[in-house]
Amino acid sequence: QVQLVESGGGLVQPGGSLRLSCVGSGRTFNGYSMSWFRQAPGREREFVAGINLSRVGTSYADSVKGRFTISRDTGKNTVYLEMNSLEPEDTAVYFCAAKSAIAPDYAGYDYWGQGTQVTVSS
Repeated sequence: QVQLVESGGGLVQPGGSLRLSCVGSGRTFNGYSMSWFRQAPGREREFVAGINLSRVGTSYADSVKGRFTISRDTGKNTVYLEMNSLEPEDTAVYFCAAKSAIAPDYAGYDYWGQGTQVTVSS
């Protein structure tokens, strides 16, 4: 069993930055690839970024490439999402999720956090 807890969300102005954290507990946490998803009101949950076990393989949605960076610290059981040049369109609840391999489809992920709200507004 793996528990995931996100933090770091908040209100930020356009062009600003935030760093989200996802802390995992459970012996097998570091055996999973980790991804971030987001869901805005009235929209489907969408893939944002993923990182595999080796921390070398990463994947990003086209909408965030060059602005967001995913990383993980296995010693701290934590995955991060560094978000720069934020836009109002980035406003959503952000979730971290665990799966055996990175996948852009939210179906089939084994574990989810509760989410953290990110609001980009002036």
